[in-house]
Formats: sequence, structure tokens, C-alpha cells
Amino acid sequence: MSNRPIIDWPAWTDSPPGRYVLEWEQAQLDRVVSDVFGYHALQLGLPQLDALRENRMPCRGLVLDAASGASAPYQLPRTASNVLTGNGGSVHQHAPGGRSAVWCDLLELPFEAQSVDLIVMPHTLEFTRDPHRLLREAERVLMPEGQLIIMGFNSLSLWGARQSVGKMTGRPFVPAAHDLIAFTRLKDWIKLLGFDLERGRFGCYRPPLASDQWFARYNFMEAAGDRWWPIFGATYMVKAIKRVRGMRLVGPLKVKKPVLAAGLAPAATPNTRNHTE
Repeated sequence: MSNRPIIDWPAWTDSPPGRYVLEWEQAQLDRVVSDVFGYHALQLGLPQLDALRENRMPCRGLVLDAASGASAPYQLPRTASNVLTGNGGSVHQHAPGGRSAVWCDLLELPFEAQSVDLIVMPHTLEFTRDPHRLLREAERVLMPEGQLIIMGFNSLSLWGARQSVGKMTGRPFVPAAHDLIAFTRLKDWIKLLGFDLERGRFGCYRPPLASDQWFARYNFMEAAGDRWWPIFGATYMVKAIKRVRGMRLVGPLKVKKPVLAAGLAPAATPNTRNHTE
């Protein structure tokens, strides 16, 4: 691998550790998104990973950050054939998988509130300049009971330790423009926004190595790590559901007439007059 700082996904995903991570994440996403139903689904960033390929919603889109510049974890050409959307986004007609890609500022998503059923953010929080604001935007556009899936590198792992040392020496190991976000901190963030954590999973337990040969030698650590030290996987996946407190679905309001006990008559109304002859 190159000695230069790794801050872009296209170069890193062609490396042995990049292929190793994407293979695990793609398998997890294929399994999780297949049973999420609705009408609109969005993937925010990282077109090298087709997060929605097993999802069956009719409207699936790829949203790319036009404001992040060279630090963006993706590279897709923006040509003259792009079409501007009404909310300031730019739609590219040649996104992976035949879907349209929308170029916009991820911190100001050009979608109406409560209009999306599923949002997938693969490592997006590690590149945005304001992860709190991005999560708030995701909460805004998600419908009640909508689902949010987040993938990220685990700072509490061997990979996280190597990343911390590598940033001090100018040789980071994983492509992240900012510090890695701990799984525990992410759980607190999404709970504060009203999400219920439905599922969390760790993966990629092999050491942070740079060759396919060494990755193959440590293959036994996958099963061992999943059983004995699951929270120390190199990557994690979080699945959460947006809850709207105090909201419940009701049908037509039905007015029930009072039921009188047998032998009782209704009380006289104020307009009733008693006449004595």
C-alpha cells in the first residue's frame, strides 16, 4: 500500500484491506435491507458499495456530497448532462446500478420532511464535517417508523488503534477524513434523536494487514472474534428505527350511546315540565 495518507475510498477499496471490509459490509447490507419495505430508499455516499441492491423499493437513489470536495469518499464524473433538481441538487443519470445520483450538500438534503422510508450511510459520518447535523438531517427526512442503517470503523479495535498511531505518524490505515466514531457514542447520538436501536453488529476481526497472504493466514480469527471478542471488530453496522413519541394510528371515531340498566329511564332534561291535574 502507498505511504501517503489514505483519505479516499477509490484507492483504498482496491487494496486487500479495502476488499476485505467491503465484502463483509456488502454481505451484511444485502441481508438487512432485503426485508425493509416502503417506497423511497436512499444511500448517502460511497458508490463503491451498492447498499440497496437487494432492496425492493421502487424508488432507490444514491446521494453524493458535492460540498466535501477532494475529501469525499467517492469519485463519480459530473458531466454537462447533469440535471439540477428544484431544491438545488444535481442529478446524474449514470449512477451505479442504473440509478440516478443526486449531488448536493449532505447537510442540507433536498428532500421533504418525512418522505423517505430507508436511509443507509456507509462510512458517511467519517467524512462529513458535522456528523451531528447529518444525523439530524436523516431524522428530518425519514418517515415515522423509517429505518436508518449506519456503517463505520470501530475505534475500539486493532484497526482503530493502528489508525490512531498512523494519523500521528502521517500514515493512516483507513480512509477517514476525521476521527473515528466509537460505537457507544453513536448509540447515544441516535437515541437522543428519538431512534430506537434495533440491531448492532461487528465484523472484520483479522488484524490490520496489507496483503492478501497475511489476511488468509488469519482467517481463523473471524469465527473466534465473533464468539469471544465481538465488540472489537474493525467495522460495525447499526440499524435504528425512527420513533415518534405519542403518535398512534386510529380509525374513524365512533360515538357509543350510553347503555342503561334494565328498568331505568333516562333523567328528565331541563326542558321537561311536570303537569299536575
